[in-house]
Amino acid sequence: MVFGLNVKEAIYEWYIKNGRHDLPWRQTDDAYKIYLSEIMLQQTQVKTVLERFYFPFLERFPTLKSVAVAPLDDVLKMWEGLGYYTRAKNLHHTAITCNGILPKRPEELGGLKGIGKSTAHAICAFAYHQPLPILDANVKRILCRYYALQTKDEKVLWEKAWKLLNTQHPYEHNQAMMDIGSLICTPKNPHCLECPLHISCKGKEEPEKYPLKVKKAIVPTKQRFALVIMQEGKLGLIQRKEKLLHGLWGFVQVDVCPSNANYLGRVSHTYSHFKLELDVLILNESIEKVDGYFTNEEITQLALSTVDKKILALCSMMGNIPPTS
Repeated sequence: MVFGLNVKEAIYEWYIKNGRHDLPWRQTDDAYKIYLSEIMLQQTQVKTVLERFYFPFLERFPTLKSVAVAPLDDVLKMWEGLGYYTRAKNLHHTAITCNGILPKRPEELGGLKGIGKSTAHAICAFAYHQPLPILDANVKRILCRYYALQTKDEKVLWEKAWKLLNTQHPYEHNQAMMDIGSLICTPKNPHCLECPLHISCKGKEEPEKYPLKVKKAIVPTKQRFALVIMQEGKLGLIQRKEKLLHGLWGFVQVDVCPSNANYLGRVSHTYSHFKLELDVLILNESIEKVDGYFTNEEITQLALSTVDKKILALCSMMGNIPPTS
């Protein structure tokens, strides 16, 4: 028996019996809907995407063409709260680039903004049933344990992913690998005896040894000031141009406390690489940095980051929210 043949069949049979078939992006062969799910699920849990974002986004943008013709502000507004907004900007850019029609070849998909090799393979495997492996975080962990690999070398992992791939059932195989990684081969306390890869898994005796854990760097804290600028009952906002939150609206942030501002409170937010602590100040005069002044009703139509929503909530709680028009 060729090594790996039985395990491929076991993975396939496990998925047929235990896979999460009810997920909406597994009940369609629409490449756009599959692509959207892949992008949303990067850095975000399935439950969050399913309960709060996937269906509202599709209701507003039912096709990739509808994303292409929409202003970026509208796309960002529907992405509001999901975080990692570069994903939304890349989605919009890609929709325009391919004129709302995704290519069917992984090489062409991989050339589009925000679509890496694994995402391109996922779209092709799930929408077109092409025999291609994927390599997301869950799959990497399974492969490291199955082959007893202590380091996550991309080249090696791709070779192993190809070796383990069930080319007769690429759709079921890849969905199974993601489900097994999410439900069974978990980072801590994996349920090895329930795993279809258990019999031939080289790392099953001490699965948490694979891969070796990398020490997380200490997340630095940035301390700044957020300015709530009032003018004629409206709040002054800027549209951000920096990479992290590009395109979103929010309050002016500065490093030096203005002498003529009054303290309102403090908000904080943790990003992937740093924590931001903001002392919120009220400033009753206009400044050049502001891009526009808005009522509360107008602000609800803008795409704001989570930290700026916290500032807005603080303003409301302290009675400093502008009236609706």
